[in-house]
Amino acid sequence: MEKSKKVLQQTAALKDKVKRYDDLVSKYEDIYTLIEMGKEEEDEELLEEAKTLKEAFLTEFDDLKISTLLDGPYDKENAIVTLHAGAGGTEACDWVSMLLRMYLKWAEKHNFTVETLDYLPGDEAGVKSVTFQVNGENAYGYLKSEKGVHRLVRVSPFDSSGRRHTSFASTDVMPEINDDIDIEINPDDIRVDTYRASGAGGQHVNKTSSAIRITHFPTGIVVQCQNERSQHSNKDRAMKMLKSKLFERRMEEQMQKLAEIRGDVKEIGWGSQIRSYVFMPYTMAKDHRTGEETGNINAVMDGNIDPFINAYLAWIHS
Repeated sequence: MEKSKKVLQQTAALKDKVKRYDDLVSKYEDIYTLIEMGKEEEDEELLEEAKTLKEAFLTEFDDLKISTLLDGPYDKENAIVTLHAGAGGTEACDWVSMLLRMYLKWAEKHNFTVETLDYLPGDEAGVKSVTFQVNGENAYGYLKSEKGVHRLVRVSPFDSSGRRHTSFASTDVMPEINDDIDIEINPDDIRVDTYRASGAGGQHVNKTSSAIRITHFPTGIVVQCQNERSQHSNKDRAMKMLKSKLFERRMEEQMQKLAEIRGDVKEIGWGSQIRSYVFMPYTMAKDHRTGEETGNINAVMDGNIDPFINAYLAWIHS
C-alpha cells in the first residue's frame, strides 16, 4: 500500500514537471510572438506586455532550474519537520504557531499534503512544539534549507506596554527514511512511554493513552507521535522517525569529517541562527547564510519562502 502510494506521488510529480516545462515553452512562444508583432506594428503597448510576461517567465524558469539542484540521495523524499519554541514563554509559542502557518501555506502552494504527527500547545497561546510530515516529491530537498533557528523581532501583542520583543524558534527537518535503510536499534537502548494525546489532531485526543514517546539513551534523541489511530501505529511511526533521526545524525557526522578534511568554512551543525523576521522598526526577512532578503514580510509569512529556498540551494552548490 505504501509503495503504491509513493509510486502515485512520483507519477503525479513527473506529470507536474512535464506540465511546467510545456507551460514555459508556450509562454516563451507567446512572448516571442508579442515582440515580433510589437516591432512590426511599432506598438509600444505590445512590447510592454511582452516585457511584463518576460519577468514572470524568468521567475518560473529560475524555479524550474533550481529544482534540478535537488540531487541529494534523499532530496526526493517526504520531509518530517519539528518546530520548538525557544525561551520567551507565550511570545515564543506564538512565534512557533506563525512559523507553522507559514510552512502549511507553503506546502499548500506546492500541492503537498501535510500530516500532523505530534502537537503540544502553549500554556496560554500558540504552540510549544509540533511535528508534521510534508508529503510530496522533493519535499525534503526543499525544506532542508529551513533547518536552524528562526528569529522574530516585533512589538508583542502580549505586552500591554507595546515594547519590542525578540523571540526564537528552532526548525528541525529530516527525510522520511524507508525501512530498508541500515539502522539497527538495540531494544535496550530505548525507553517507550505512553501518554494521552493533546492539542490539534489525533483520533483519541484526551481519551486514551495512545500517544508514544521514544527516548534513545545513547544519543538523547526523543521522538513523539500521537496522530495515528492506535498505540501500535503511533509506535511504528515513532520508530520510523527515530531511525530517520539516527540516519540523519550519521550523515551529519560524515559531512562534518569531510568538512574538516577539506577545511570547509561553511558551518554544519545544529542550532545556528539562519534567518531573521523583523516587523519593527522596519519590515524585512533576511537569510543570514545567503544574504537573500525581502521587505515584504507579510508575503513571507503567507508561505512565499521559495526565494530563500532557491537561494540556499544555489548557495550549497556554489
